[in-house]
Amino acid sequence: MVTPRQYLAIFVFAAPAALLGQQNQLDFNPSLFSVMAAMNAAGYDAEIGSPSNHALRHELRKHLAAKNLPVVADLKRFFREHKQETDAQTLSQYVSFALVTDGPPNFKFRFRSNEIPPEVTALEGLQDLMKRFHADAQMDAIWKQVQPLLDCQIGGCKLKDGSTIEGYHDSVVRAVQEVNAYLRIPSSGGERYRFQIFLDLLGAPNQVIAKSFGDEFYVVVTHSGQPSVEAIRHYFIQYSVSPLVMRQQELLETKKGLGDFALPAPLLPEIYKRDFVLLTEKSFVKAVESRLVSGPGSAARRQQMIEQALGEGYILAPYFGEALAAYEKQEQSMRFYFKEMATAIDLRKEDKRLEGVQFATKAVTRTIKAPAQAAPVQTAVEKELEEAEDLLTGQKLEESRAKFLGVLQQTEAKPVQAKAYYGLARVAVRQNDPELGERLFQKALELEPEDMVKAWSLVYLGRLADIAGEDGKAKTQYEAALAVPGITERAKETAQKGMAGEFRRKQQ
Repeated sequence: MVTPRQYLAIFVFAAPAALLGQQNQLDFNPSLFSVMAAMNAAGYDAEIGSPSNHALRHELRKHLAAKNLPVVADLKRFFREHKQETDAQTLSQYVSFALVTDGPPNFKFRFRSNEIPPEVTALEGLQDLMKRFHADAQMDAIWKQVQPLLDCQIGGCKLKDGSTIEGYHDSVVRAVQEVNAYLRIPSSGGERYRFQIFLDLLGAPNQVIAKSFGDEFYVVVTHSGQPSVEAIRHYFIQYSVSPLVMRQQELLETKKGLGDFALPAPLLPEIYKRDFVLLTEKSFVKAVESRLVSGPGSAARRQQMIEQALGEGYILAPYFGEALAAYEKQEQSMRFYFKEMATAIDLRKEDKRLEGVQFATKAVTRTIKAPAQAAPVQTAVEKELEEAEDLLTGQKLEESRAKFLGVLQQTEAKPVQAKAYYGLARVAVRQNDPELGERLFQKALELEPEDMVKAWSLVYLGRLADIAGEDGKAKTQYEAALAVPGITERAKETAQKGMAGEFRRKQQ
């Protein structure tokens, strides 16, 4: 396992986890840590091949696999039976379970049965499995071993090589202070009892999940190349303004006719189409975010953010953007000023503004870059794959084949195994064994491959069908390759040439 002498010894010191204020904490959660460890042991492989994963995820998976725990078979069965449509939905469900329990060793629910979220109720039987897993895997001992590493992610730390790991604490404190100063609310959140941020190093990277249970508001952030401070600030704004908006629910109901304009927005979640008050709240949050932009070019950036919010269906973002400019010129706290803004929503003016609005059909995604001073941590498996590819490029086919086979023995992650089978298939083709190559490409396609591997495997299968004179089969493979969302330009060009019959003519 990740022992202090082997893995954690790289740290010279680590800043302790710190409070962000009396109500606002940034911390790790032992219940979430144990649940995420169980998920990884049970086959949660979402983005397991991503370089943005924290090294601890790979180390812990390897450690648990070596233990051959009997409970893992039951966990795998449970995980398969309760898997959601997407990895994000699956992760969200188990995060909710972790947060509504009191954690190890018993994982008892902290709420009455009628207060437990439906997504957690659907996980009936998980409590007993978690009790067994936590005890059998000795998760308490693992939790103690990784504490210095967890503290490092919060407070930042220096490594022996002189580089640093940037923690979340200082940047999150600045974001919280910025929001409080703008809203002029000394202790944000009003009636809400608790705002808590939990960091998680075992989930798929670059995820930010917000959960609200009664008077508790949680934000769970997985590992990222850069601290996800903007997302945390977004949810802190929401936590801060939600009580102010809800107090004006009756007033806002008189304006809900405007909600009809949002119904055609393809990107707007259904909950906001059904609930005008929540739509108002989210529009307000988006507008506040835009007003917090400062520095050169801030005016253009603010306008861009408002237009983007409107395009996504948050129809009151333009109004609140204008109203906040007026708010900034007076001295009242937002606690008292929001009612004035809500009252001033002019239905006729907004009707005219929203008439003919064109909603976006494709979401804008934010690219998360790794810090310039820190190269991505390359796992042993990734290094083995890279060496195998280099050997294949250098026509050292037997050495390459041995490396790819070694990868299959080191991991159970399906996307990584798919890369290995894709490599073995190309080795087989170059060794003039097209039948074996075809079987191996098919095997790669069965293992949830990344888009690049999926597209190229289909292209190769098309080429093999061309060589065999199976025109219809080749066309089907090329069409499937072109339908892969993340197909590379080179693979796309090759598939298009195959569709045009260029390879068949060359073969003839």
